[in-house]
Amino acid sequence: MEEDLFGEQKKVAPNLRMPLARRVTPRNLDELIGQEEILGSGKSLRRAIESDCLTSLILWGPPGTGKTALARIIARHTKSYFEQVNAVTSNVKELRDILEKARMRLNREGKRTILFIDEIHRFNRAQQDALLPDVEMGYVILIGATTENPYFSVVSPLLSRSQIFRFRPLSEENIITIIKQALAHPNRGFDGYDVRIDEECFIFLARYAEGDARRALNALELALLTAPRDGNVIKIDVNLLKDCVSEKLYHYDGTGDEHYDIASAFIKSIRGGHPDSALYWMARMLEAGEPPRFIARRLCIAASEDVGNADPIALLVAVSAWQATEFIGMPEARIILAQAVTYLASAPKSNASYLAVEKALEMVKSQETVPVPQHLRDTHYWGAEKLGHGKGYEYPHDYEEGYIPQDYGLPRGVFYKPLPRGFEKQILERLKKWEEMDKTSELVKKENLNSELYGLNEKEDNK
Repeated sequence: MEEDLFGEQKKVAPNLRMPLARRVTPRNLDELIGQEEILGSGKSLRRAIESDCLTSLILWGPPGTGKTALARIIARHTKSYFEQVNAVTSNVKELRDILEKARMRLNREGKRTILFIDEIHRFNRAQQDALLPDVEMGYVILIGATTENPYFSVVSPLLSRSQIFRFRPLSEENIITIIKQALAHPNRGFDGYDVRIDEECFIFLARYAEGDARRALNALELALLTAPRDGNVIKIDVNLLKDCVSEKLYHYDGTGDEHYDIASAFIKSIRGGHPDSALYWMARMLEAGEPPRFIARRLCIAASEDVGNADPIALLVAVSAWQATEFIGMPEARIILAQAVTYLASAPKSNASYLAVEKALEMVKSQETVPVPQHLRDTHYWGAEKLGHGKGYEYPHDYEEGYIPQDYGLPRGVFYKPLPRGFEKQILERLKKWEEMDKTSELVKKENLNSELYGLNEKEDNK
């Protein structure tokens, strides 16, 4: 008789083949830990679930925070028919079959269908659009779960027909509570064993999980399965857990929310003069695999947008860092980038040049075009002098201070307003001196005329 190699596995109850995280999933709202902001006592989502009067929902948040667990709780308690699909494996044909059955069920039995779509951001636009008519008519109540920002990953017509609830990473206290509940759960799968776990293990797992309960439970399960047994005693300590956990998982998606949020924190830390925070956010990006070229480009932009002429050397430092990063590469490029980051974050700040070009572009787009004064026009071609081009132009280098008042088309101070910070303070003083020289010449009369013609007087600008 042929031996059944899988006989022992067949004797195991089906639910015990599931991961521990699945076996100990909460059965009701009281067992669901965390998310008190949206599921606490008296909150609208909790009331809707308890009274079984849900509308379409989008559950948005990082992995392991309770989105799918909440959907299972809804499935267990609702009187509506419950359908579940995963966007990774589903397709339009399957969706249409489900929607057709939902319409028939409502028409024949008066029973609505709740359609839960896990990873809904994986559906393309055509698949999401296929849901619209039935969601609009109320044949199905859509519950979509996503780890991606739904404002980017879910089509706007579906968003307008759904309420969005954001799930936050679980706190360390939440994780510890979940672990302790799992160890006491009737379906934990280790009946007959006396599990002894050091208190510091709970803290270790909570910090390792970084808000993801599933990560903590997976690590705990591996420790339970591999720990040496002394009779029916399973003893777990921190050293065993450290051996069981994987490399630290960084919550970072190179094209998603985390990418843009961390990049934003990085730039704002530089702008705010906080080199330590800027270094931390840069380290997060580098460890998660962000190309150093992206960081170097952001430094070049920050050097002009946020430091500007308060320290003109900042742009040279940033460009040098970018060029050095290109030909040196990682891991040594981190040293070069760190030098540039700390320099820019510690430098005096001015966004005057950035604001100036924005104002200039706005004027070009929205106001009457300023003609080029005759004396500033090109004189390099034959016949230009007959047209009066260049007549009356004064060459500044011919004068003692390299400056002579003359009309350049616009009055001073319309766009660029230097700030009294760093090197730009010297620029401000120099421009004020030149402005005083202008006022003593006939130039001021021409500038005042241009101010009236093009709406550039000080009163208008101050508005």
